Amino acid sequence: MDALKKQILAGTISPVYFFYGPESFLKEECAGMVRTALFPSENDAACNTHILYGPDFTPGELISKASEYPMFTSTQLIIVRQFDKIKKPPTKELQKQHDEKFSNYIKSPAAFTVLVLDADQIEKKDLEKNLFSALKKYRHDFPIIKAPELFATNRAKASGWDFEPDALKAFTTYIQPSAREICHEIEKIIMYASARSTDKHITALDVYDCVGVSRTYNVFELEKALAERNLRLCSGISLMIMDQEGHKEGLGNIVRFLTTFYIRLWKLSMPNVRQLPQAEIAKILGMFGKQEYFVKNYLTYTRSFSLQDSKHAIAALRETDAALKGLVPYPDEKYLLLRLMQKLLG
Repeated sequence: MDALKKQILAGTISPVYFFYGPESFLKEECAGMVRTALFPSENDAACNTHILYGPDFTPGELISKASEYPMFTSTQLIIVRQFDKIKKPPTKELQKQHDEKFSNYIKSPAAFTVLVLDADQIEKKDLEKNLFSALKKYRHDFPIIKAPELFATNRAKASGWDFEPDALKAFTTYIQPSAREICHEIEKIIMYASARSTDKHITALDVYDCVGVSRTYNVFELEKALAERNLRLCSGISLMIMDQEGHKEGLGNIVRFLTTFYIRLWKLSMPNVRQLPQAEIAKILGMFGKQEYFVKNYLTYTRSFSLQDSKHAIAALRETDAALKGLVPYPDEKYLLLRLMQKLLG
């Protein structure tokens, strides 16, 4: 994706883009960059950008639109949303004709049209068929963000800011791991932090203040209470977090944080891992940049948790997550939480 952005910013615009994957915010952002690169003014962009929707057009109708000359400038931008749901012609024979028309256009696109095709999820086997296989050379993938810490770090750096270690840990705990949520919250935090200081460092207090998290009752205090194996304190802090954030959302954040916590402890229980250099341990634990600072904390926590403790905890967290997703019935979130804490420390 970084290479794609560099090409667009350099003015190297492709006649066709096939944006594929669930991260709609990043696809919209790249389409907006193409739009900005193509047109000298917002007025030109407004007149020559056409937003279409896949369910409204067959492949042949879409190509007919792309083949029409623009009215006001030498170039037009056509963005097709929900391209994965493009309308099917009524018969197999017509479908074959439309697919051929589409494939022929992709082989030799119109010089006056930039066509952006935006698709969400498509079966892997279907990506190798018909319309989608013709787009292989123009495809750019936008998968789910799997490393929110790294994504958030890079996003802040792109704006000239750095997360302090505690701040990044807090941010990725309390923010949903989607590109849209991460980018919006970083923008908000930077605006807030800019009024506080000019040093361009995001602190944990900036995150707490913007996200609305208590400085006293948060997952870091919960982590310490777990290491002390203090069931009463763990339950109390967890209930306070749920009261602050809403019961279901708060418990979801706790489950997500503790799953990462126990998976890291489990990895540290593997033979010889703790003897590696700190930088290597950080990579194994999925820590990036300044997060390496927390390796020593986890090494200390291993004194309180055995490999069996970690395995048992991960199983309990998966069970709680399944309940929150509606796969297992439960009376209420407080019951779920207290049962989880008993399983973690009982």
